[in-house]
Amino acid sequence: MEAGAGMGWIAAILVGGVAGWLAEMFMKSNMGVLMNIILGIVGAVVANAILGAIGVSIGTGWVAYLVAGFIGACILIAIARLFRR
Repeated sequence: MEAGAGMGWIAAILVGGVAGWLAEMFMKSNMGVLMNIILGIVGAVVANAILGAIGVSIGTGWVAYLVAGFIGACILIAIARLFRR
């Protein structure tokens, strides 16, 4: 799913921000608002690419975008932690 696919850019930023914030709370990191938005949007793209490669579809709409953004943001935070250590 592209950032904004099926929703406007404002909605993509808001949902991406919420997904990034949820991932930040879950992973106990401290990234900031802008990074939460970036992680949520990029995370949704990453998660959909990974899940699509293994044949799993989350669905469409803002709930699916939120779930994909959360999963992807958690993956990106975990990868960032690997390189920081």
